Amino acid sequence: MRLGSLIKELSEFEILNEGSDPDREVTVPYCCDLLSISMGRMPSGAAWVTVMANINALAVATLAEAACIILAEGSNLDEPAMIKAKEKGITVLRTNLPVFDAALIIYNKLND
Repeated sequence: MRLGSLIKELSEFEILNEGSDPDREVTVPYCCDLLSISMGRMPSGAAWVTVMANINALAVATLAEAACIILAEGSNLDEPAMIKAKEKGITVLRTNLPVFDAALIIYNKLND
């Protein structure tokens, strides 16, 4: 599923930054809050569900070629991270849902 299409179907998620590649293919949800693990194991095209809402998470998403970051549990980007997300064109969504619940929604949308 294309990222732009997925975003349109996610009423439970708030768009913090739309990003620059809505045609990017989303392959799988990925859950992890350890940046070093995520950097080495996250599949390309993943919708990364995490509570890590800082500039380092944006760097990991870029290195791992994630399709987007979904901040769960009410996490929110700080000002430097928001500026960097806009600068780099990284799609960032936010939800108050727990990590598992957010990933399950993504999984179900990808497998409908």
